[in-house]
Order: sequence, then C-alpha cells, then structure tokens
Amino acid sequence: MTSIQGRPILPSVILQTERLRLRAFVEGDIDDVYASCTDAELQRWIPLPSPGAVYTREDARMWCRELAPGIRIGGEGQQWAMVKRGSGRLVGSVGLVRIVWPAMTTEIGYWVSPWGRGHGYATEAAIAVSRWAIEYGFLRVELKAATGNTGSRRVAERAGFTFEGVERSAMPLHEGRADLAVYSLLPGDLA
Repeated sequence: MTSIQGRPILPSVILQTERLRLRAFVEGDIDDVYASCTDAELQRWIPLPSPGAVYTREDARMWCRELAPGIRIGGEGQQWAMVKRGSGRLVGSVGLVRIVWPAMTTEIGYWVSPWGRGHGYATEAAIAVSRWAIEYGFLRVELKAATGNTGSRRVAERAGFTFEGVERSAMPLHEGRADLAVYSLLPGDLA
C-alpha cells in the first residue's frame, strides 16, 4: 500500500459494471461536470461548491484537474467519473470520502447528472464501489442521504445498505440544514 506522510493512498483503479465504466475524471469531463453541478435538483441536496456559493465553470475545471485527483493522492478517498459504456458520456460521480484509516471506515458519496437520472446508475455505481472498498479491506462503508431525498435513500436500500438512524441537522444546504439518514454496509452483510 502506497502512503504519503503516513497516510495510505488508494490505488488508482477503473471499475466496470454492466453499463458503467468508473474511471478518473479527465479534462473532457469539465463541461458535463459543470452542467451537472449547476442543476437545480442536484444543488437542492448537495450544496456545491459550498453552502451559499454559486457553482462556476472554474469549479468544474478545478474538480476534474486538481480536486478529484488530489483526494486520492492526499489519502483522503477516491473519486470516479461514472461514464456510460458505449457512449462514453459522463452520467455522474461516485467516490469514497471521509476515510478513517485506523478504523478502516469510509463513506460513499455520489451525484447523478440530470440526463443520467432514473436509470439506476447510482445504485450500480454504489454497489461496485462499496464492494470494491470491502474487498480492499474496509470494515464499514457508510452512505448518508438527506431524509427528504427519497431517490438517494432508495439507492442505499437497493445497494444492500442497512438503515441505522438519523443524524439530526447534520448537513448544511444552500438554504437551511438537512437531517441525514445513515446507512451502512459491513463485510458480513455480503456473506
């Protein structure tokens, strides 16, 4: 396992599912990332780039060129572009975040482009990434979704995560705060 300043770095891997290729973000994704991250429905649940701030094309450029790769290189997690096999079009993002290395725990996060919604891509990607994380050695993978975000909560359930409870007022949004439904997946759940 490679590490930087004592912090492990996840390997750079490409994951394949039936309909998706999960790969690193590239320069050619900037326009689709910008179009996705300025979508009102995505912004409703994920306050990108931060609560109260407007998402710009420069934010998309920084994400693809520096931030997404930097998360892996800094030992903080890993981000994948969800790309539709065949067409190669970006349909979302999925990643591992908030890694606690001593405990071997992490959280999975994702967003889906407006043109990718309703096709089950988030569930397909969440299954691939969470199973990869457990095979890698993580002992707990969490998935958190705003309690009102029924689509994201369905992804957790369809991906085999177990509902554990609610973190009250846990996430700042552009306007107000959201309670988060907490789900988990453990190695024993896959036996």
